[in-house]
Amino acid sequence: MPRSSHPDLSVARERLVAVRSPTGSEPVETRPYTLRRGLHVLGQGIRRVPGIFALAVVGSALYGVMTAGTAWALGRVTSEVITPAFSSGQIDVSELAAGAGLMAAVALLLTTGVIMRRIAAGFAVYDLGAIYRRRVTAQYLRLPLSWHGRHPTGQLLSNANADVEATWQVFAPLPMAIGVVVMLAVAAVSMVLADPVLALIGFCVFPLVFLVNVVFQRWMSPRVTRAQQLRADVSDVAHESFDGAMVVKAMGRELAETERFTVVSQQLRNANVSVGRTRGVFDPIIEAIPNLGTLAVLAVGTAQVASGATTAATVVQVAYLFSLLGFPVRALGWVLGELPRSVVGWDRVQSVLDAEGGLTYGDRTLPRDGAAELELHGVSFAHQDAAGERVPVLHDVDLSAEPGRTVALVGATGSGKSTLTALVTRLADPDSGEVRLDGVDVRQAAEGQVAANVSLVPQQTFLFDDTVRGNITLGDPALEDPDDRRVWAALRLAQGDGFVAALGHGLDTHVGERGTTLSGGQRQRIALARALVRQPRLLVLDDATSAVDPRVESAILAGLRHASEGTTVLVVAYRKATISLADEVVFLVDGRVVDRGTHTGLTARNEAYRNLVDAYEREAAERELLEAEDEEVTA
Repeated sequence: MPRSSHPDLSVARERLVAVRSPTGSEPVETRPYTLRRGLHVLGQGIRRVPGIFALAVVGSALYGVMTAGTAWALGRVTSEVITPAFSSGQIDVSELAAGAGLMAAVALLLTTGVIMRRIAAGFAVYDLGAIYRRRVTAQYLRLPLSWHGRHPTGQLLSNANADVEATWQVFAPLPMAIGVVVMLAVAAVSMVLADPVLALIGFCVFPLVFLVNVVFQRWMSPRVTRAQQLRADVSDVAHESFDGAMVVKAMGRELAETERFTVVSQQLRNANVSVGRTRGVFDPIIEAIPNLGTLAVLAVGTAQVASGATTAATVVQVAYLFSLLGFPVRALGWVLGELPRSVVGWDRVQSVLDAEGGLTYGDRTLPRDGAAELELHGVSFAHQDAAGERVPVLHDVDLSAEPGRTVALVGATGSGKSTLTALVTRLADPDSGEVRLDGVDVRQAAEGQVAANVSLVPQQTFLFDDTVRGNITLGDPALEDPDDRRVWAALRLAQGDGFVAALGHGLDTHVGERGTTLSGGQRQRIALARALVRQPRLLVLDDATSAVDPRVESAILAGLRHASEGTTVLVVAYRKATISLADEVVFLVDGRVVDRGTHTGLTARNEAYRNLVDAYEREAAERELLEAEDEEVTA
């Protein structure tokens, strides 16, 4: 939401940081930013990488001490080498060498501190990023599909990337800021020992620099946070546009989509301009204060030197110390500026890590030989909509499939067929009732057991930007052999060996992102081969042959029936050719099993079933007729 370009500083300090979805939807969580919450985030990071952070702090402390030590060394060289040389008109080579050696030693230690700080701080930032990206992605894998369905893809990408980065970027300037505190302490002691009067100027300048930095960050933080949120918005709109490119082009919505992207891009541009404008106002002020302090030291010091109250070396030491302080002190401001952004990122990441609803596992194992027996007893399930309301989908479903048999699920759109296949393959668990494989409740099976015995071919086929072979084996070395016998056998069963052999590089042909170089039917056949190559004991087909023509579909189903003695098949079916091959048909209406039996028996006794199947058949015939007419027109 837009913010005023000149927020009240007291409001800015306790401003509300909204943990938003990148699409600009309502906040997931809204909590006030406080310094205490920022320090909590820092503490979490330090506990994760204590050794690396300690090394960064040691290097930064060495840098801080040596920065103040540079001024002391310069003062000493001035008093012991330069001033005597001016007085005598001669240069003592040994004293010059000693002075040069002192300056070189200080510079070497300072450089060592800088290198240690930068390398260790870099490791801390990227190690923390890697740790939390792995935690977020592991949580994504643990959470059920119902949770993923309630969160846009752009938001999930932002949580795993931009939000993790925003959380831990503060560790880049943090060690330097700690070194600056050490430097200020050493500088204060050094100035008091050198000249208490000149030290008073420093004691006025240091708080002034810090105060201006605090004011700067209070003005800056809302703008930086706003820009961070808008980056997620731009990323989400871009991702959505790319993902829906076919729809956008087919519907002629390019200009509207461009305008939508322009709006969020302009908002990001304005937010970045606001950040730049604020920085442009405060940067010169922050840079000027130490320089003004240097001038004040020179003015007062010159008068003291003239009166004999101090020496030129002392004035040079203190003035040089002031000239060194301007840039390092900015690190305190950088930390203060990054903390609100870190809190925003932390809240967004924690919203994922704290999410509940993951699947639990038992320790039961399933047989690996022979077809599986499937049983559903009293299964009910409800989806959760965007508003958090439960929407019932399945009601007290009883279903069984004997080993080696084929069962077809038939029902109108929205009757719960796809939800039922998700429960069978344990992509979700029922709210009540049991799903059993070989008499074992799938919730009691050990992790990986269901996936090892059951394969699903979903409605929407997804192919990776990989080779045909890679899309079938998914990199599983157990499925690969030197002559690809298993892969070709699966392709033959899926009626895909012919077109794959005709591709330019056969199994090594890259199919492009989401398989864009292939037709819908070809993608479905590769997806079917992906399931078959694993030799599942239960094969679940969720309308998995809808994109192929009836002749090819019949060949696929006939081949499956011939080769499935070791496989039980559960198929969501629409075409009569598919349904008639099933040993049993289960008829679903509004999430309930209302009838079951053979296709012939259901057709004879159940009018609703007969009307539905006939309607599907007419729709398929009309579609094929339109496709044939289109081909004639094109020819």
